[in-house]
Amino acid sequence: MTQSHPRISKAVIPAAGLGTRFLPATKATPKEMLPVVDKPAIQYVVEEAVTAGLGDVLMVTGRNKRPLEDHFDRNYELESALQKKGDASRLAKVQESSDLAMIHYVRQGDPKGLGHAVLCAAPHVGDEPFAVLLGDDLIDPRDPLLQRMIEVQEQYGGSVIALMEVAPEQIHLYGCAAVETTEDSDVVKIDGLVEKPDAADAPSNYAIIGRYVLDPHIFDILRKTEPGRGGEIQLTDALQQLAEDESVGGPVHGVVFKGRRYDTGDRGDYLRAIVRLACEREDLGPDFRTWLRSYVAEEM
Repeated sequence: MTQSHPRISKAVIPAAGLGTRFLPATKATPKEMLPVVDKPAIQYVVEEAVTAGLGDVLMVTGRNKRPLEDHFDRNYELESALQKKGDASRLAKVQESSDLAMIHYVRQGDPKGLGHAVLCAAPHVGDEPFAVLLGDDLIDPRDPLLQRMIEVQEQYGGSVIALMEVAPEQIHLYGCAAVETTEDSDVVKIDGLVEKPDAADAPSNYAIIGRYVLDPHIFDILRKTEPGRGGEIQLTDALQQLAEDESVGGPVHGVVFKGRRYDTGDRGDYLRAIVRLACEREDLGPDFRTWLRSYVAEEM
């Protein structure tokens, strides 16, 4: 039975990580600003939030993340130069990022984990459900995962987590969910969560990917959550408490995603994401695919 729950309007994007897997490129450049074709990865994530109707975006940043703010701000000197040249196309691209959303920023002073980064958003979010989008996961805009998660949260209340089936030997790389089926083929009820379990101890092969729709009661739990795996405050540990006791913040459901996802947090997957997205571009794809076929044929 469909219930009425507060409409979600805010998105939180944790962006305080150091990007050590991409050193030395990330020594002075935030990993979120690494280009995926010709847009920084973080812009794809903001665009996803806006497409889902979330025009109020809070970025949780850290030291050396000023380029994020500059990218989503106006650059009057550049805009003026492009305008004088009559370069309307590039001018529109430059202005696009500054017109996307109402973007706010808060700093995570200490790198205490994802759970702590989400907790930093509490003063901005208040007593409302909200979405969390991790910048390492890019979801293809043709597969509206976040919209579906919002629909599920509006129906059931509580929190909703994005899940994806992975090979058992890969589950140790992810948070993992114990699930029960529901009437909806793409929705499961989550009974328990564990962060990066050994394959033998994993309750399923449903891995948590970087999209969450969270009940605000998560903040109260995070304030009391002790550091867990890796010495960090794990969001998964707080969600486990919600799953155990629905009276605290409602149930926890999962949306099983079977669409196109690009992991830009891994160097190999980052390169594959660029190739895939470039191949699908109308302006780049035809020539790039021709070159790629030739290159592969020569190498094989």
